Amino acid sequence: MGKKAQISLSQLKKAAGPEVKRLLAEVAEAINQAPDGAVIDGSEEAVREAMARFRERIYELGIQMRTDAAKAAFSPSDLFEEREASAEQREPAGLAPDGQRDDPSGPSGVRGSGRGDGASGG
Repeated sequence: MGKKAQISLSQLKKAAGPEVKRLLAEVAEAINQAPDGAVIDGSEEAVREAMARFRERIYELGIQMRTDAAKAAFSPSDLFEEREASAEQREPAGLAPDGQRDDPSGPSGVRGSGRGDGASGG
């Protein structure tokens, strides 16, 4: 299994730019809409809700970026090599416990060589 896919801070910052701008606009709007003398009381809930939406959007964005990075790093040949290695480790189908293939003609592998079949001259 290869190295897990990761995202960088710079990638997340770049992708999150519009979300950060939206958050700041919502915070500024909430503060500006609050009545004089009650700015905290009049804006706190709107800012908390804006922050919660921002947190969800950024988290979803980061998860999606990591998922996309993992998909981009996926190599079908790696999967083929893993399956091939796994197949080499398994016992081949149809082998008896002694490692020999099962023979439908009997334990000796030669038909008619057992006792009482009348095929041997003795």
